[in-house]
Amino acid sequence: MAMEARLSLRQSQRVVMTPLLQQAIQLLQLSTLELQEVVQKELLENPMLEEVTPDTPETTDGPATADTPPAPTVEPITAETPPTTERQTDELPFDFTAVMSAADDDHEERSLVSQEDREDLPFENVIRTQISLADHLDEQLRFATEDATVRRIGAEIIGNLDEDGYLRAELEEIAQRCAVSADEVAKVVELVQGFDPPGVAARSIQECLLLQLRRDPLPDPVSVEIIEAHFDDLSRRRYQDIARAMKLPLDRIMESVEEIMGLEPKPGRRFGGNDSRYIVPDVFVYKLGTEYTVVLNEDGIPRLRVNGLYRSLLRTPGSGDEAKQYVEQKLRSALWLIKSVDQRQRTLRKVTQSIVKFQRDFLDRGLSHLRPLSLRDVGEDIGMHESTISRVTTNKYVETPQGLFELKYFFHSGIASGDGEMVSSVSVKKMIQDILAAEDPAKPQSDQEVAQALQKRGLTIARRTVAKYREELGILPSHQRRLAPRKR
Repeated sequence: MAMEARLSLRQSQRVVMTPLLQQAIQLLQLSTLELQEVVQKELLENPMLEEVTPDTPETTDGPATADTPPAPTVEPITAETPPTTERQTDELPFDFTAVMSAADDDHEERSLVSQEDREDLPFENVIRTQISLADHLDEQLRFATEDATVRRIGAEIIGNLDEDGYLRAELEEIAQRCAVSADEVAKVVELVQGFDPPGVAARSIQECLLLQLRRDPLPDPVSVEIIEAHFDDLSRRRYQDIARAMKLPLDRIMESVEEIMGLEPKPGRRFGGNDSRYIVPDVFVYKLGTEYTVVLNEDGIPRLRVNGLYRSLLRTPGSGDEAKQYVEQKLRSALWLIKSVDQRQRTLRKVTQSIVKFQRDFLDRGLSHLRPLSLRDVGEDIGMHESTISRVTTNKYVETPQGLFELKYFFHSGIASGDGEMVSSVSVKKMIQDILAAEDPAKPQSDQEVAQALQKRGLTIARRTVAKYREELGILPSHQRRLAPRKR
């Protein structure tokens, strides 16, 4: 079979993610605070852009080009959003449409996000991250031994510590997982218990307090004896009984009690805190009469327009080709940013209005009336793709009469009820939480009993689904919630 080389032409279509298109997509995902930073950064870098303020004089060149809306727009959800008509620029010495289409081939044009990625991160923007208890202990374990077996057992022990620093696994379980004996595990537990913070890896609060007392080279023997032999009386504040049993004055016992009360019952407490987050709502939903109104938070987002002085350079006959090319490039970037910001605001308003329309019962009557909702439902309602809805609702918060929520909070799967209607999974979790909160602590309900209680309310849910939702709520199983009988 003969082989030959030939040339052939083939036409095809494909989507090209140009820098300008990437910029528009990234703006959809930014919160209001992040959008403010991006716009301010572009104002500093692009001379074609200027901020419109009450003190800004009107230019004689003509009207401002493609300004953003002059004020926060207030629209009821029943009204259609009027299309934004862009004001035309005065005559320019080039075809604006051709310039915008040619931007696809302009490799020098960089999006704002790509510019930020290429710049060095300022030192003052580096935030100290909170170290976890596991990381803190792992670092001490690496310095404490080089034995691979001990490190493997230690890592297993550290992995079984809860957020308070207590060991919640039996020694036999850890020994079986590490293929070692229980005695070897016990030795490594003693090693980890010597780490910082004092009292870590204890299996009970009594052991935790003892570990902290014995960390002192000369521990108070009275305090140690109280915890070892009279811990039950101590927990019930029977100080007189402790004094009689130890044949010591009550004042001496109270000195030791005061020392014990100064110990930390939760060694991992200081590692569990997170940095405070301050949330600024991107959208506000107000109820005016019987209708809900959507108001965008545009505080801090400057109104933009194209600087008339630089536009006049394009009509100056003496301007060089290099100067005109620079101005045209900056003009494309400025107009695209103005258009992208305006598009972001209009899309965010439409999405919020659609969510408010679907979740009207929730806004009126509370969490139990939150209905199932998907990205596709909102996309079909406003005529947009669900991927766009996902980007718009990312990192966005809305202030409603029911409280502050992330926009993605309103999207949940549904569970069929007895009357054929769908109930939100969030509402089901709230029901489970209420049922377990009202149970008898001495006789906690099992997952099967909770499923039967929900069935009486018209919700047929499998036991494993109840167990899944209970775990997501952070509620322990029934055998761990059961309170131990008190001694009399």
